[in-house]
Amino acid sequence: MNAQPLNDPDTPSGCPVAHGTDLTRLFGPEASTDPYGIYERLRKEHGSVAPVLLEGDVPAWLVLGYRDNRRVLDNPRQFSRDARIWRDWREGRVSETHPLIPMVGWRPDCVSQDGEPHRRLRGAVTDGLLAASSRGVRRHATYFANKQIDAFAEAGRADLVADYAELLPMLVLTRILGLPAADGLRLIESCAQVFKGGEDALEHNGRIIQILSELTERKRAEPGSDFTTALLEHPAGLDHDEVVSHLRLVLIAAHTTTSNLLARVLQLVLTDTARLSGLVSGQLNISSVVEEVMWDTPPLAVLPGRFAAADLELGGHHIQEGELLVLGLAAGNLDPEVRPDAAVTVQGNQSHLAFSSGPHECPGQNIGQSIIEIGVDVLLHRLPDLRLAVPSEELSSTASTWESRLDSLPVEFSA
Repeated sequence: MNAQPLNDPDTPSGCPVAHGTDLTRLFGPEASTDPYGIYERLRKEHGSVAPVLLEGDVPAWLVLGYRDNRRVLDNPRQFSRDARIWRDWREGRVSETHPLIPMVGWRPDCVSQDGEPHRRLRGAVTDGLLAASSRGVRRHATYFANKQIDAFAEAGRADLVADYAELLPMLVLTRILGLPAADGLRLIESCAQVFKGGEDALEHNGRIIQILSELTERKRAEPGSDFTTALLEHPAGLDHDEVVSHLRLVLIAAHTTTSNLLARVLQLVLTDTARLSGLVSGQLNISSVVEEVMWDTPPLAVLPGRFAAADLELGGHHIQEGELLVLGLAAGNLDPEVRPDAAVTVQGNQSHLAFSSGPHECPGQNIGQSIIEIGVDVLLHRLPDLRLAVPSEELSSTASTWESRLDSLPVEFSA
């Protein structure tokens, strides 16, 4: 469903659409190939906050500045996560069947709420993830990393995106959630489509909900040592929809971001011989490489979304109550006000925006980092002569509104 026409005389003057008919789209051909170019152009034209259009030409504010991102993320009273106050949805310009809804719409989970409801639900999630992380995440990651490498080791070549990075996080997550591996592998494409958007997003979101709803009912009848059972038995008393919604949240967020980050770390390692030799020799810690990638190419480039709880000023712009803001994590990490020289090392600096910030900061980041560290370590030791099979300049990426993903990472090695 399209946004209110840009030339509508009833459009509020502070609204993003009031800035003219040539607003930049964060989707489409240009956005899919050069998102970072778009961020920098918007920064030059509008400053640290820019009016943009999301899929279906829905208006929003893109926060580009590091400090403005932190202000939005750290102040839920001014910038709510509750999409029920979203003016375009409330006034009927965005329907429940809009492809943005799986990413931006309200759900009965901790990400969609603030205050006490958020604390109640997030407590259940963090307790469940803490229990899961103590039950062998690194052991699961080691097992599945070796299993995936076994599948292509004799061939002497592989695509580390399709054959490894896209599979490893989901396989580990199936153990954490108590989900059959076959169901997890079916959901890889669905997770990708929800992030990609388009007319298939709602269908794939429905598939995720159906599989996770069936999982919830199985675990209610047959509890286990898994995250699903932990949610069902938590003292917070989550109902069926709350359990399913949190399973969806963890599945989509953890798989999509971890697989993207793993691919980017492998790309950086394989295109820089100094980093590769440093990791193999033990002189370089994999966590420092992960940290660098989280600064320069965070797995979630744009984070949905926050909603202005009242009229306010941000980055020199008048933001009106109920307007949607999306957080430019990638742009904020490269803000010249905090990184005047992006070539200067960020080693040891963990103040990046990759995991968000404030009360909604990612609760499962340690699990994702463990999967990546194990995934890289096992791969480099199993295949010591691993190398790119194509020139590094031939590697390409495709972006959606929310992320930029490496298309493939062809490698070769001794069979």
